[in-house]
Parts: sequence; structure tokens; C-alpha cells
Amino acid sequence: MKLYIVPTPIGNLKDITLRALEILKEVDLILAEDTRKTKILLNHYGINTKTESYHKFNEHQRTEQIIDKIKSGNSTALVTDAGTPGISDPGFLLVRHAIDSNIEIETLPGATAFIPAIVNSGLPCERFTFEGFLPQKKGRQKRLTELENETRTMVFYESPYRIIKTLTDFETHFGTDRRISLSRELTKIYEENYRGTITQAKTYFETKKIKGEFVIILEGKPKK
Repeated sequence: MKLYIVPTPIGNLKDITLRALEILKEVDLILAEDTRKTKILLNHYGINTKTESYHKFNEHQRTEQIIDKIKSGNSTALVTDAGTPGISDPGFLLVRHAIDSNIEIETLPGATAFIPAIVNSGLPCERFTFEGFLPQKKGRQKRLTELENETRTMVFYESPYRIIKTLTDFETHFGTDRRISLSRELTKIYEENYRGTITQAKTYFETKKIKGEFVIILEGKPKK
């Protein structure tokens, strides 16, 4: 009676551990954020384990059913489209219910986008705050205002469709000259890492056709 939390590659299919592959082969069921995307990974490694969908639109309806399956003896692995479940992806709810049901949980180490991005940024990374995706509307400006005096390096995720809006908001709340690093398409052929000031980054990406989600690493407020 066990739930496995299994990180999957954020781009390059080779970035998966041998233990992750072993578990995905041996479990009775794989819960996938998007079964079509997970099948690409499974087919690449010749894994034929049964998959079912588990994502942010059905997790509240499916969690208790899944817990019952695990308690009845079905070993289960949770994966998302890319990276580690629970980090800006489904996972927290299932883990919490599994703990409440005394189900053993084994979480594997593995891929997550913000670690290579922050190390690669050149900004201080001994202490940082992970903010993930900002609210799109309600609460967005309040969150940014709360972060104006944050001295630690800040980590955000952002969609290519909202990156210019976010950089514009950053200019308003953090100033034009705050240092920033933006990474996209990490581990893929067209990986790009841009470093500069907020305004320089905004100018640069305004002229580009943007593809792939961003990891944004923002310098904290300088200490006086």
C-alpha cells in the first residue's frame, strides 16, 4: 500500500532516473496530468503500465477514489507533464489525503525547472523564495506589493503569453534596473537563458516570438 511521487523530465527525455523508470514499470497504476504526454515518455522507455488522468480539473473529484484503490492494494505512481508533482502542479491534495489515510509515500528526487534556472542565473541562490505562478487577476498586485521589500532572490513561473505583462508589473513594483534572469525551453534544443535588468529583458522579449514557459529569477531588494 504505497503512493510514489515520481518526477519526470522537463524537456529532455534522458533526464529521468533509473529508479523512476523501475517504479513506473512495476506499479499497478500511473496517475498522469495528461495521459497523452505521459505516453510519449512511457513509450520511449517501453513501459506499458496502465495510466489514468489526474489533473487540477478532476483532482477534487478523484482523490478519494484513488485513495481507496491504493488501500485495496494497487501500488500507484503520480507524475505530471514535466518536473516534480506538487510544485505548481497537482500532487499536494493527493499527498495530504494519503498521509491522513496512513498510506506510505515515497517521493523520488528528480527534475524540477527552477533549480537549474536559479543556479544558472548568477544571482544569489543560498537563500531564495519560490513564488511560482502569480495570480492572473485577483490578488496579483497585492502579492507583488508584498514582495517589494523581499531581500532574497525570488523565483517565478510564467506563461509565454503573459511574460511581457509580468515584466511590466515588475518594472512598477521593483524598478527598471533590478537584475533578472529568464530561462525557457530548459534542457531542450532551443534552451535560452537571458540575463539583464528588468527593462532590458522586457525590450528583448517584446521583439521575439516566444515559445515555452519561463522560469524567472529576480534579484531581491538590495540591502542598505
